Amino acid sequence: MHQPDYRDNSGVMQMPWVFLHSIKDYYDMPWMMARHKNIKATFNITPPLIEQMKLYYENPVEKDYFLQLWYKDTNSLKPDERAWMIKICKSAQFDTMVTPLKHFKYLFQKESLNDAELFDLEVLFILSWCGVYLRQNDKIVSSLIKKEHSYDFSDKAILLETLREFIKGIFGYYKSLHAKGRISISTTPLNHPILPLLMDMQNAKLANQNTNIPKPNQPLCDDAYLQISRAIKLFEETFGFKPEIFWPAEGAVDTKSVNLLKKCGIKAIATDEAILFKSLQNKERKNLYYPYDFDGMCMGFRDHGLSDLIGFTYRFWDAKKASDDFVNALENINDENSNACVFVILDGENAWEFYKNNGFDFFDALYTKINQTPCCNTINMDEVLKLEQNRLPSLSPGSWINGEFNTWVGHSEKTKAWDFIYQTKRDYQKLEQNIDEDTKEKITKHFLAAECSDWFWWYGDDHHTDFGASFDVLFRGHLISIYNLLKIDPPSDLYKPILENKNTQDFWLPSTSYITPNINGNNNSFFEWLGCGVVDETKLFSTMDKARGPVKKIYYGQDEEFIYFSYQASKEELLKCKSLTILIEPFEFKLDIPIKIGIKSIKKELHVDFAFDELLEFKIKKDKSWEGKIKFRFELYKDKRLIQTLPGFGELEIDLEANYARNWFV
Repeated sequence: MHQPDYRDNSGVMQMPWVFLHSIKDYYDMPWMMARHKNIKATFNITPPLIEQMKLYYENPVEKDYFLQLWYKDTNSLKPDERAWMIKICKSAQFDTMVTPLKHFKYLFQKESLNDAELFDLEVLFILSWCGVYLRQNDKIVSSLIKKEHSYDFSDKAILLETLREFIKGIFGYYKSLHAKGRISISTTPLNHPILPLLMDMQNAKLANQNTNIPKPNQPLCDDAYLQISRAIKLFEETFGFKPEIFWPAEGAVDTKSVNLLKKCGIKAIATDEAILFKSLQNKERKNLYYPYDFDGMCMGFRDHGLSDLIGFTYRFWDAKKASDDFVNALENINDENSNACVFVILDGENAWEFYKNNGFDFFDALYTKINQTPCCNTINMDEVLKLEQNRLPSLSPGSWINGEFNTWVGHSEKTKAWDFIYQTKRDYQKLEQNIDEDTKEKITKHFLAAECSDWFWWYGDDHHTDFGASFDVLFRGHLISIYNLLKIDPPSDLYKPILENKNTQDFWLPSTSYITPNINGNNNSFFEWLGCGVVDETKLFSTMDKARGPVKKIYYGQDEEFIYFSYQASKEELLKCKSLTILIEPFEFKLDIPIKIGIKSIKKELHVDFAFDELLEFKIKKDKSWEGKIKFRFELYKDKRLIQTLPGFGELEIDLEANYARNWFV
């Protein structure tokens, strides 16, 4: 459970995501688990989330820019405020959050809104974020959902008061579940920094020798210690006991940071399977399913595939089918490994808005299935500490993304952000002796906040958000504040955006004309695919990430008779895959195609011509019953394991009635 620090220099939240996820996810996740006897879990709650949730305990409107605008009369909003409010309210997931509320769907699809309609949109947006618990158990929330439209200020006032009181009780619920032994509660260094990079930037090159690192750079070990010690202090103030378990931000580890965590009293941490495989210098999965002891630290390594199934794939599946598939995978692990301990670790909030009913149906089915399966027994990290541990002789540096650090360093934008931190630190150290303690403390807080991993996540071309510019402003704002506290002029470059103006076109280009390529698995001519659509799988991920899989790009298009696809992928990795599954909605068509070198034609439920050599290509004959827009999804399987879902953002929509005439030119 994590959110970056959205507060500006005045302490006002500039984004509403802490508030929204608090009413949707932070209570619902443990509540869904606690409904089922014997199910146990570990919840990691980061310090920035703790601090920001507490802001909503009293006078939330004063602390949140979104709520300040939300609580205004819509006719008093300035044009830029109105546009921003509509942008936020139309950021909700359409299929799972908007569509279930009939009037919200109607307003969502309107191009322009009058004042009364915008007022309704604002209320319905908040209601769409209310989780299953609130909808089932809170009379105010359920009555306002039933009302549907024509809301007034009294509705806003009572809704906000209800949600304020609800948020105020969330941490108490965690404490009660912990006292019963149902959950472990862990935390993360204070501002979610990548500790190995703070302590030694050379770790980035040790993890991947091709990574470019900032020059010059300097170890920030004192800051790393403060990130850990202050997190421990805040956790104890909130939950009443000192934490013994940490999730290092982004699962980032190296020998120095693990030893520092151990010196601070931490007994157990977790990271990704990629780190274990690199440390053991092999990738035998049987080694994955045990806790390890590294120099006195208990370590768990996440099963990346199983975790990603929940985070990215099961949202498309029927809840029972998904739960059966997951437990079947656990049973297979049990058959091949005695006393196996499987670590399933994933994002605590962002996946569920893509699930129907906020994931409730899936978790209900999954927990029921686990309880019915004799070989499956859930434990939390406090109980993992009591298990026998294998010895880990060495630890390779890396994170949960590919076992390296390229998500946070390497790209020119990421390097520029690090350069700003180092330059500001050098300027501060020159003046440090002449600064009073109160000012030093304020500066320290800004440095620790600037070291948050989230800023670096959005820099570069590997992730996208419509709110990237706001993250950029928040990051540079911390460094500008340090210079203001030093009473010297900030470097002029700090006032210039680091983040380039990017949008969905960076990873998804739509088709611009009909195409009729030759499907033979080879690169015949550049012009064959001229005008096709492109999905760049290497750039499209947002608040979550996952194992990328062998396919890097998808090229697609159509003519009057066929729909065409071509995958740019690792041939070697594709040959290891057993099959490609093609799914088409809303017709519920499904076809499994064995992946083998050669050309073949399949005429079953679908007519598919398939070819694999340099490229994996196929074309699907349009059915006479198809009309309007259809959605494609593809699944790659290896050894009965789903290893990649395409496209990574969900489903690829193709308009069968598209008119490309406007794109023609002579």
